[in-house]
Parts: sequence; C-alpha cells; structure tokens
Amino acid sequence: MITEKQVTGLIKEFLDGSDKFLIEVLIKPLNHIMVFIDGDHGVTIDDCKGLSRHLEQNLDREKEDFDLMVSSAGADRPLKVLRQYKKYIGKNLEIVTVSGAKTEGVLVFADRDGIKLEQEIKKSKKESEKKELDLKFNEIKSAKIVISFKK
Repeated sequence: MITEKQVTGLIKEFLDGSDKFLIEVLIKPLNHIMVFIDGDHGVTIDDCKGLSRHLEQNLDREKEDFDLMVSSAGADRPLKVLRQYKKYIGKNLEIVTVSGAKTEGVLVFADRDGIKLEQEIKKSKKESEKKELDLKFNEIKSAKIVISFKK
C-alpha cells in the first residue's frame, strides 16, 4: 500500500532547496494520489510536471497501481501551512472560525501561533475605522484568499 508518509518523503526530497513547498497529500481509495504544492514565487506547470515525473519514477506501478495528480494550491483552496499565510501578508482573507463565524480582513501578520487581520469597520458612509483581530490557528476552520477584480 502506498502511504502518505512515503509520498511526502519523495516530495520533500524533490522540493528541497527550491522555493516550492508541500501543502497537502491526499491518498483516496484505489490509490488516487493528489498532491498540492505552492511556491514563494508561484508554481508553474513545469514545476508540477517535474514533481509528477519524480513521483512516477520512485513509486513502483508493478507492485501497486496508482493514479497521480500534482497541482498548485489554487486560489480556491484553503490555506493550510504557515508558509502560505506568510506569502499572503497584505492580501484580503475570508476566515471561517471553528464556531462557524465568518470574518474578512487584510492579513497583516502570521507566526506559528496564529494570524492578525486588519478589518475596516464602517461607521457611516464616509467614515470608517480600522480594527485588528488576532486569531490562533486552532480557532480557524478555513482561510481563503478573497479574489477581487476591483482596483
């Protein structure tokens, strides 16, 4: 049986020394392996192809068949690791807390304990004030980048 630990080790071996990093490895029934990576300066198709080839060469199909998908962690996927949060400082995030509350704000800080969001609270049509919200990682159910096409 192909294990997450085995796949993760191969991925880390391949990405070591690059600006790319592992976000998540999912192994579904029938050995459907899904790998999500990110990079400090983005991820290209060539990055995904290179990692896919590395995994294909190091996992034995003769022993056990598998289906492999390697992808970048797209904007629609939740943030999972601290390095992603640090990459997106200055960006607007939508947070769903463990209690189910939704909140939004600009990510201004992230460390191993949690994050700090800056929120704009409207007082009137023309007046607003900024408020900071500290959240521990264990309070966050999901965090996604808010994509806006406004300037």
